[in-house]
Amino acid sequence: MTQPETWTVGKLLKWTTDFLRKHESESPRLDAEVLLAFARGCQRIELYTAFEEEPPEEIKVRFRELVKKRSQGEPVAYLVGNKEFFSLNFKVTRDCLIPRPETEHLVVAAIDLAKHLEQSRGGEGTPQPIRIIDLGTGSGCIAISLAKHLPNSQITAVDRSEAALALAKQNAEAHSLSERIQFVQSDWFSAFATQSPIPQWDIVVSNPPYITQAEYAKLAKTVREFEPAMALVSGAEGTEDIQKLAQQAPAHMPVGGYMLVEMSPMIAPKVQNIFNTTPWNYEKTIKDLSHHARVVVAKKVA
Repeated sequence: MTQPETWTVGKLLKWTTDFLRKHESESPRLDAEVLLAFARGCQRIELYTAFEEEPPEEIKVRFRELVKKRSQGEPVAYLVGNKEFFSLNFKVTRDCLIPRPETEHLVVAAIDLAKHLEQSRGGEGTPQPIRIIDLGTGSGCIAISLAKHLPNSQITAVDRSEAALALAKQNAEAHSLSERIQFVQSDWFSAFATQSPIPQWDIVVSNPPYITQAEYAKLAKTVREFEPAMALVSGAEGTEDIQKLAQQAPAHMPVGGYMLVEMSPMIAPKVQNIFNTTPWNYEKTIKDLSHHARVVVAKKVA
């Protein structure tokens, strides 16, 4: 009688990697490892010392269900409920975009600018806190990363989605930073427009919707059918929301304040032009690791 095949950790990873590769996963081996580690309730590194072990049937069943959903396009981050960003772990749901490595360039630039502003204030004693607002905070990954690395800062995190804002609050609590961040539900600056005095921030950061409607129709299924369209699509040009930010932000910034906006490389020239007009001075464009234009930095000069 033929013995049933033994599905060890090593064999499960190999088969799943091949299977997901056929289903157009961009990182089939990584996906397989993350999903199996999640099903086993262990760290990925622990798989490498368990290659010859055969998981219990309930773990294999759980793993097969995860792999099935992944093969149908559902992102790994949504399946396991978390994603690493800037060396921090964030809970994610389908109410927010999945944090991406490209956005880390925006965080690095904002940290550098905040430290520069802090040093320029000088004087005796502790400098005045740097005031930063993150518009369209989603999971809170930008605001929380900034609060973590800029202890002398006051952070405001804004989102129009109540569900996304609730998620961002959970992530802030998980990192013991909820007292450092003010969470506000608002469509960009609208909730602040009638306040007196009008709130001011030294640095404005945003990863806004910047995909055109035409581009959205061509996005991979894993993005188009699972991540929130309202956080991705800006309009026919892709610059509509960035234009709103450029128009609204000056009323909430001092002269010398900075704005950092993530964008698609395809709309980079248009975005640079938006910030090449008064009261802005276009400072620079930061490229990502693929050498694509990714973040525009502008300074309010009038």
